[in-house]
Amino acid sequence: MKPRILIIYTGGTIGMIEDLRTKTLKPFDFSHLMENVPKVKMLNYEIDNIQFQPPLDSSDMHTTHWKDIARSITENYDSYDGFVVLHGTDTMAYTASALSFMLENLRKPVIITGSQLPIGEVRTDGEENLITALQIAAATDSFGLPMVREVAILFENYLWRGNRATKRSANNFNAFKSYNYPALAKIGLGIHFDTEALKREHSGEALNTHYGLDTDVAAIDLFPGISAGTLRHQLSCPSVKGIVLRTFGAGNAPTAQWFAEALKETIDRGVVVINVTQCGNGSVHCSRYMGGDLLSSLGVVSGHDITFEAAITKMMYLFGLGLTPEEVAKKLEQNLAGEITLNN
Repeated sequence: MKPRILIIYTGGTIGMIEDLRTKTLKPFDFSHLMENVPKVKMLNYEIDNIQFQPPLDSSDMHTTHWKDIARSITENYDSYDGFVVLHGTDTMAYTASALSFMLENLRKPVIITGSQLPIGEVRTDGEENLITALQIAAATDSFGLPMVREVAILFENYLWRGNRATKRSANNFNAFKSYNYPALAKIGLGIHFDTEALKREHSGEALNTHYGLDTDVAAIDLFPGISAGTLRHQLSCPSVKGIVLRTFGAGNAPTAQWFAEALKETIDRGVVVINVTQCGNGSVHCSRYMGGDLLSSLGVVSGHDITFEAAITKMMYLFGLGLTPEEVAKKLEQNLAGEITLNN
């Protein structure tokens, strides 16, 4: 039987065209995109599509759109072998991370891709990315089961776990990188899967999609010279339930008394704070330096080697489940969808 693949077109550069008046790029419809990739017909797949109306620049992506994508996958889950999501690059890692938590017990490929140049341009990377994403979505192992059973980002030469990837370049075709987890596949003359890296554990339960996402979360970037007034103002927002604190190096922060007091007051009123390093590569090690140890003693949760995108979406997901702050803090330190490496 021919592989059956559903393409979910949300928008992004891959389907954009130039506005002749303003010379800016704007999203266009799916038929325009497919007209520029005639090679898709050579795959001999059964391909259907769902298109966002209107297609989005990914800077406009919102949690409501994540729910729309998840719903499209869930409602068509039994009818297709795999799913390809066409998406803008700017917020792709956020969408991939969110879907990895929302689609619990996923056992089919959800491959997210896009391009740095519009599909209609001569040197576009969109054609190759789309075709490769379709091939990966259709790939099976020796038992006839999907080779990929998780949410992944395909871009240029690599397939990355969705909740481990981050956008690293606004200019290069290899725009994404996973610094703390190996590539799921490398793409050259062929597609070479890393079977050790691919997600394989499964509870045996059916797909369980979670649509509840709580956006009452925030992020704070530390920097040398941050003032007590600035930090207290950021921490004092009454609606915020969780904060991603982006710290220095291995999870370090100022050791000044005012800093500790401000964080302690925040945590004492029930706000969950997770410690995530500003570095692309590496992990939070709370006990290595005094600054990190101080955060741990105050009740700040270690983010280990989680990406910022995965940390913020994981918080949205956990609070969306209706968990208490204590339950959220506990779950943040658990590996739910392959998003963190737990330190021994």
